[in-house]
Amino acid sequence: MKKTTCILCGQPLEKKELIAFEGMPASAQDIPDEQEVDKDQGVTLRLHQCQSCGLVQFDCEPVGYYRDVIRSGGYSTTMADLRTSQYRHLIDTYHLEGKKFLEVGCGRGEFMKTLTGFPVEAYGVEHRQELVEIAVKDGLKVVEGFTEDTCTILGDNGPYDVFLSFNFLEHQPEPGVMLQCIRNNLTEHGMGLITVPSLEYILKYNGYYELLRDHIAYYTFDTLRQLLETNGFQVLEEEMVNRDTLSVIVRKIPEPLGIGEAFGRGNITPLDISGLSASYRDICRQMEKLCTSLEKGGKSMAIWGASHQGFTLAATTILKNHARYIIDSAPFKQGKYAPASHLPIVSPDHYKDDPTDVLLIVAPGYTEEIAACIRTRFGTDVKILTLRSDKVEELS
Repeated sequence: MKKTTCILCGQPLEKKELIAFEGMPASAQDIPDEQEVDKDQGVTLRLHQCQSCGLVQFDCEPVGYYRDVIRSGGYSTTMADLRTSQYRHLIDTYHLEGKKFLEVGCGRGEFMKTLTGFPVEAYGVEHRQELVEIAVKDGLKVVEGFTEDTCTILGDNGPYDVFLSFNFLEHQPEPGVMLQCIRNNLTEHGMGLITVPSLEYILKYNGYYELLRDHIAYYTFDTLRQLLETNGFQVLEEEMVNRDTLSVIVRKIPEPLGIGEAFGRGNITPLDISGLSASYRDICRQMEKLCTSLEKGGKSMAIWGASHQGFTLAATTILKNHARYIIDSAPFKQGKYAPASHLPIVSPDHYKDDPTDVLLIVAPGYTEEIAACIRTRFGTDVKILTLRSDKVEELS
């Protein structure tokens, strides 16, 4: 079903989309296994911009698991280091020692484990029962739940002093309901730390492969601020982290701003997506040139990164016919198949038994970490390439 109204301000969306992409993965987390792969197929995604508030969004329904947090970034030292830095800044700057923190959508508690190293009380709420059970077995204080409506009580330990939300808001078909629910579970001057993928980053580097159905909304600092103010939060700090992510620190305010106050700040500038279209064509040409060259030289290639970027790149370019497999360190992805392209997903150990001449890293934010892992585990003979923004580069 197509959505016809904006998920931020509720106004009608333009009937004509900004751009449409065909053959895209239907999801980034419902990864087909051997029994499901024959039924899996790509989808067409249509991107719109609301002419009332400016939010960029897909017109599709959310993925079926939008309430769940399934992340592989917790396996990365890059992400662990980032969370440590964010926690330290938040706690030290706003004197939050001893306060009660709630991570909304905590998955299996990957980031909560880092938080427990600080002098705060750490709690989490997660919708998927099996992830809650894993977190509890690891000794974390996690309960099953979700922000179903504005009156939902999140856990048994509220009200909370601080909430955390990491790359979860962009999945939500009703982000205002989620924020109002969280607000109602906070103390009078409760605070929050929120991250979402950056539309600015996507447009700056014309990374069409950053778009995926799981993320139905694409926020800028402006549209994220409008959403937060409309739902009762003041933005205290804004920064870009890990090159591609918006991070904001907020504080609860007595009353949400009205729709007019939040959105009446001037005319909406139409989004220029010509770069995305040009980048898509150029990346397809680069991949075709790369694969043709390897084939002529009798060389083989694999992809490292069963990320949404890797899935999209494989599905929409010639890579689906030339790459041998996709390597990923997350155990829950291994043994399955990439959506739409159907490339097998394997563990890093698989490379020892079935080596390739070239490894193409498609995991923005983790490129150097993965490259170091490749050199350490597999030596220097393998050629390492990466997609850096919209160009294929060789790593020395």
